[in-house]
Amino acid sequence: MAVLTYDELKKMVNTKNHSCAVMSVRKNPDGSFGELRYCAVNEAFLDSNYALFADTISEKTERKDFKMDGELYTAFLPREPKFEDISLRCAFNGEHFHQYVDTTKMYGLWTENLLLPLAIDDDDPDIGYYELHYLLNKEMDAGKFSVVPPDLSSFVIKACLEMKQEQDFTAAMDVITKDIFEFTDSHSVAIIAVSPDLFSFEVVSNKVKNDEKDLKETFSHIPYEVIDTWEGLCGETDCVIIKDENDLNHYAKKAPQWVDTLIENDVHSLCLVPLIYQNAIIGYIFMTNFDISKINRVKEALQLMDLFIASEMATHMVMDRMEHASTLDFLSGVFNRNTMNVNVDELSTKLKLNPAPFSIVFCCLPHLKQINEANGHDEGDQLIKDAAELLKLIFHGDKVFRSCGDEFTVISTKCSKEEFEEKIEALKEEASDPDWLQFAIGYFHDPVGENLRLGLRKANEAMHAEKEKL
Repeated sequence: MAVLTYDELKKMVNTKNHSCAVMSVRKNPDGSFGELRYCAVNEAFLDSNYALFADTISEKTERKDFKMDGELYTAFLPREPKFEDISLRCAFNGEHFHQYVDTTKMYGLWTENLLLPLAIDDDDPDIGYYELHYLLNKEMDAGKFSVVPPDLSSFVIKACLEMKQEQDFTAAMDVITKDIFEFTDSHSVAIIAVSPDLFSFEVVSNKVKNDEKDLKETFSHIPYEVIDTWEGLCGETDCVIIKDENDLNHYAKKAPQWVDTLIENDVHSLCLVPLIYQNAIIGYIFMTNFDISKINRVKEALQLMDLFIASEMATHMVMDRMEHASTLDFLSGVFNRNTMNVNVDELSTKLKLNPAPFSIVFCCLPHLKQINEANGHDEGDQLIKDAAELLKLIFHGDKVFRSCGDEFTVISTKCSKEEFEEKIEALKEEASDPDWLQFAIGYFHDPVGENLRLGLRKANEAMHAEKEKL
């Protein structure tokens, strides 16, 4: 191997017209990654990094004084376990790496990295070297992104065609999940949709080896706040990869509650790929316990799939939200009158065929008109919102409707008579403020459940009788 001085390394990188650096990698005695430094960088590399990190550089540092040679890479970038892993393998195993990475959330640009091993002698056998070349692009270059091995491209095409053949969204996601599961030979794969504006997520589809515990059950015990941490983690990279205990400890510092759930579920390797549509994360591909020797192949397969899955999911989410919005009352957030009519028709038919107990509540805001006249409609709108929130809280799991301007209706088929009466008492206690939220309440419980419309009429009559007293 050649022995090169710093000046010789500097001359070498300066012969390149694009951004280029020689990186030095230290290996720990146990073979794990130690540290990564910029050994020598050229002017193009300095220019691009100064532009990228100008906001985080001291105001006193001018371009002519900006230095990177000899600095740890973490002085400019957040620690990235995937990058450390391929740096170690490039410097010591002689492996070449070509990456085309979506770093738009970090820089607003796509990054193309090329890592080439260098045969440079060093007095310390635990230090290795490689050349880092990178280019930044404002838009994704589909030509570069699509240069993949034939077997990988065949898998992606086949899987996407199978997904497109399914008419139902859930069935399509099940097909693609199964294909990814079999191709990667992982323990589990899931496709997860997220709705940050609604503070919610959903396991759309999943596949677990030997049909063990369904991931929907596992994730049902995980709060949204844990899933919400994923966006920050993915904001530092194009995907999250955990391949060993060192990576697990790294992410434990950033998202301890999430890592606790991984340990509880015996996850020792993981790949988490964000599904991005129009620069927003709308979901994730979640994969656990795979062969880490195939990590680059797994990562490349998932990142190719995410483009197609994200498009399919985005279309479904738009249609689903449109349908959902048509059933809701815009102001209160509960179901609207049209939805109530449909539900009454359907439930009435079901009860005639299979009678079952049900409970009805009618609630009226007798002071809404006065509040609108005295304080304005903004105050009145807020009262309606407060009323709806209280009903959703007390009658959690039951269907709440805004049946007209100042009236709400609750239909329950899940409560026993005792549970229903307890909820009524709680409602009376919470909605008894004559200066703000006060309900006139009428209710009816039918232990037989043969005539829903009769029950609605009786509850409505009881509400109006109560309203006359207020």
